[in-house]
Amino acid sequence: MRVWIDISNSPQVPFFRPLIALLEARGQQVEVTTRDYAQTLELLRLHGIEHSAIGPPHGGAGTVGKGRSMAGRVRALRRFAASRGFDIALSHASHELPLVARSLGIPSAYAFDYEFARTQHGLGCRAARRVIVPEAIPQDRLDPDETVLDELAIDRDRVLVVVRTPPEVSLYHRHGNTLFADVVQRLGRDPGTQAVVLPRTEEQRRTITDLDLPSLVLPRSAVDAQSLVALSDLVVSAGGTMNREAVALGVPVYTTFGGRLGAVDETLIAEKRLRLLRAPSELELEKRAAVALAVGRDPAMLLDLMLTALEA
Repeated sequence: MRVWIDISNSPQVPFFRPLIALLEARGQQVEVTTRDYAQTLELLRLHGIEHSAIGPPHGGAGTVGKGRSMAGRVRALRRFAASRGFDIALSHASHELPLVARSLGIPSAYAFDYEFARTQHGLGCRAARRVIVPEAIPQDRLDPDETVLDELAIDRDRVLVVVRTPPEVSLYHRHGNTLFADVVQRLGRDPGTQAVVLPRTEEQRRTITDLDLPSLVLPRSAVDAQSLVALSDLVVSAGGTMNREAVALGVPVYTTFGGRLGAVDETLIAEKRLRLLRAPSELELEKRAAVALAVGRDPAMLLDLMLTALEA
């Protein structure tokens, strides 16, 4: 069986990494397409996933730019896939793939975990044969690689905070997030803390670099973020994916997300597994006691669910 996977954003790399390994272990042929956006290409290279960058990069924050970029990428993906004989196509929030797959008669599965990105998901859900949404946050089996701390020169006696910047170019988060900027200022000036900031764009990287705050650590390239989160004392994220990774790994996590909360985040907050941050003073900066990581669900369950798109 020939399987086509499209990875269009950084968080989709750890999502698909175990699924690609399972498919290859089952003897299936997998081809991965991607685009030049955020740390997606760097993470694919970091994890040794062969890929083809297809179509224009992200269209920016504006609706017109996004629409133009999407139309160009749909055309490029169609040219790429037309003669390859794919049996199934899989994506997570990459809405171009199900559109192209449907036009070529390829069954597709489309997964997502934030229901209020309605423009994107309206396209993907209508075109895909199967739509996969979370019933609950799955816990992934992970043995963190402590070399990531050495690569970043982390002082293990200080409180390690992982910080993910806001999705400022996303359609569902158009307004600015001043709370996040205040949080960065507090963490960056705290001598007992080291805050590793993971920017999404080069503009965010330049802004954070210009702050020149002594307690901020800004990686020069993509890092093993799952290991970093697992080894951290605290996570502060303005997005959704890293919040949920932290919850699954049992790491205390605050959200500064400025858009409308999705059902998954609302449930996690109600269960007190995710904290809604309203002011930087609410951050509890303390070392976390080491805990054993939970054994999670078998990723084969998710893969087999996506492969039901093959059923008529």
